Amino acid sequence: MNPWLLTLVLAYLLGSIPFGYILVRLFLKQDIRKTGSGNTGATNVARSGKKGLAIATLLLDLLKGVAAVVIARHIAAAHGMNTEDMAAAAAAMAILGHIFPVWLSFRGGKGVATGLGVFLAISPLTTLCCLAVFIVVFMIWKYVSLASIVAAAVFPVFAFLFSHGNVSPIVAASFVVIPAVIIFKHHSNIQRLLKGTENRFGKKKEA
Repeated sequence: MNPWLLTLVLAYLLGSIPFGYILVRLFLKQDIRKTGSGNTGATNVARSGKKGLAIATLLLDLLKGVAAVVIARHIAAAHGMNTEDMAAAAAAMAILGHIFPVWLSFRGGKGVATGLGVFLAISPLTTLCCLAVFIVVFMIWKYVSLASIVAAAVFPVFAFLFSHGNVSPIVAASFVVIPAVIIFKHHSNIQRLLKGTENRFGKKKEA
């Protein structure tokens, strides 16, 4: 199989593993899509009242992002190809898999935890800076959505700053496109934030 095709398919399938859905179904016998926002991500899993499941979802969603990038680099290296270009493409496919999982009729999460995972593997220092921004925004306003949006928005700034612009077009595109997709997936949260109706973290919301 063509190395690019193999990498992209594997990254998508890894990203599409719906850990939030699986854990809630397994331990609570519930469908997480019928709770809160209907997403399968860690924030919505937290609304089930089980913080342990939310933490597990966060870590597993993060790790599948890391795994997609690591596997992509190994495939690229084995075929004498550009490892960072392959890693960036795999990162994008893992995010798409998480947001649009084939197993759940293309209805998944918003890509934040998986995005954290892929960028930890691609640009650790940039990701840690964005994580610090996330924590500060969240501690001040208590909105996970707002913290996620701001962290995603500043990612390209840190990424290009630390790389000094010395990246390929594919990697540069991933620095912009992936955060843009994550922000777009928060469009309903943005509307609620503007209206003042967005739920603060810790407050359970019924679907």
